[in-house]
Amino acid sequence: MSLKQQLLNDIKEAMKSKDSTRLNTLRLINSEIKNKEIDRKIELSDEDILSLFTTQIKKRKEAIALYEKGGREDLKEKESSELEILKAYLPEQVSEEALASRIKEVISELQAEGPKDMGKVMKTVVPEFKGRADGNAIKRIVSELLKGS
Repeated sequence: MSLKQQLLNDIKEAMKSKDSTRLNTLRLINSEIKNKEIDRKIELSDEDILSLFTTQIKKRKEAIALYEKGGREDLKEKESSELEILKAYLPEQVSEEALASRIKEVISELQAEGPKDMGKVMKTVVPEFKGRADGNAIKRIVSELLKGS
């Protein structure tokens, strides 16, 4: 089943169970998908849809940080619950150890020697872990490993 079809089925389930937070969150992402399809005049692939989920998750994380800083617990909780709903659609996340191990392999393959080679390493690693690892975590690990070399 495609990600889009799964999303539509989950919207129906949320309607039946009267779960308004889940329903509103899923409708929002569904409208994002429809808007992108209209803009591009093509049907989005699962990879494109996954990218939209990743973008929405990043927005929620940023909002949570801002609400926390501003002392708005009510809005922080709302964003947190939406974040959990969206995370359920991501593929299984890669562990930090596995990520660091692969980054070490890429660094040795590319013969990267320092922070100046960070772009080369990132260009190779990020597409490989798209949707399965947080971009900030990848960046942090790459910079730590390149500083050590």
